Amino acid sequence: MNSISVNKFRDNLKSFVEQVVTNHFPLKVTRRSGDDFIVISAEDWEREQETLYVLQNSDLIQQISASTATHSKGKGYTPTTGEMDEITGV
Repeated sequence: MNSISVNKFRDNLKSFVEQVVTNHFPLKVTRRSGDDFIVISAEDWEREQETLYVLQNSDLIQQISASTATHSKGKGYTPTTGEMDEITGV
């Protein structure tokens, strides 16, 4: 993660925000007071929130683990062509 001073961030705000949104790399902004902050795109933040939700949901983690185990043995559920079309939005 790149790090810049708050003064440099303020002076080039538009450019840095565009980089964060386009490249999907968060940016750490440092302050003399020591209270740094991170700039992240809304899309990336939402993805991180979804990941945290999954990781904190033990029932969901168990379902994923069970699904992975059956899939690796070739015994998982195989959707029909119609179901796959619905899933993929075709």
